[in-house]
Amino acid sequence: MADRLDFFISFGGPDEPWAEWMAHVLEAEGYTVLTQARDMRPGRNIVHLTQQGVQADRTILVLSPDLFDRDFPAAEWYSVFFQDPVGRARKLVPVLVSDCELPGLLAPIVYIKLLDLPPEQAREVLLDGLSPGRNVPRTPPPYPGVTA
Repeated sequence: MADRLDFFISFGGPDEPWAEWMAHVLEAEGYTVLTQARDMRPGRNIVHLTQQGVQADRTILVLSPDLFDRDFPAAEWYSVFFQDPVGRARKLVPVLVSDCELPGLLAPIVYIKLLDLPPEQAREVLLDGLSPGRNVPRTPPPYPGVTA
């Protein structure tokens, strides 16, 4: 595992396929990623690895109703939220994969929505949402005023 992590992916148990898909997409782009299935192997200390995870540059929080039924993901995102409560560093990046109501402190955080997207579009939306900086279109939008 790399000394510096780009991403840690936090999720509720049934959303592991989403976490693994996102990890695959990100690693294919050259990012370093910590996930439960890939890195928390027999003999490893899960608490130590989770501590490393929440110190990653950013944590992806897989949003679905399954997330809110489990204590470990809550502790993970609470820790990351505390590090960047107003989102300047974008340390906590929620990714919506299933309809759910966002409770409390999660409600005002802008999320990436992958719900109901085909795989290639979901990949593009994920990478675009995680890219640094502002979301400036590559081509100018159409002129909205009167045309001659």
